[in-house]
Amino acid sequence: MKTLPALLCALLVAASASAQGVYNIAKQQAKNAANQESQPQDGAQPATPPQNNPQPNPALEATLRNIATLRADFESLETSPTNTPPLNNDLMAAAQGAKPSTKSVARLAQDLTAAIGGNKNLSAQNQRLAQFVHAIFNSSHLSETQQATVCDSAQKILAAGGVADYDAAQVIKDLKKIADAAG
Repeated sequence: MKTLPALLCALLVAASASAQGVYNIAKQQAKNAANQESQPQDGAQPATPPQNNPQPNPALEATLRNIATLRADFESLETSPTNTPPLNNDLMAAAQGAKPSTKSVARLAQDLTAAIGGNKNLSAQNQRLAQFVHAIFNSSHLSETQQATVCDSAQKILAAGGVADYDAAQVIKDLKKIADAAG
């Protein structure tokens, strides 16, 4: 006799658990349906703007844009070593604070053209070289040790790219002159 009530209790518990599972599934399907209704049918995203989107930093964007244009100028010099006006303009634009003299910028452009012009061995390092040149034009933010490290790194890139020692030394001399004027 005791087995019958135990069996009935077991059946009630099983039925209750089954009903609870069905209820949870139905509840989840209702949530999914509600989410699909709130989204536009054409696949577009909802019109609400994303929250906490930081505003772009104009100085950072200008820096990245200038580095990209310097890299493009260096690549252009590899194939067309006489096209220096864009390089002059982009070098002048590199300084975000005090501008160096046009004479020192023109000298650097001339020496970079002599060093890079026609040299296809630097292609892989043009981005880093552009970053270093940009950093020197804004060297008021760098310590003397950091300036020296940037110049040494630029010289290593030029040497590894097969630039003649004299041409590399001229570029580094120009960079140091610009760094001194900016600092």
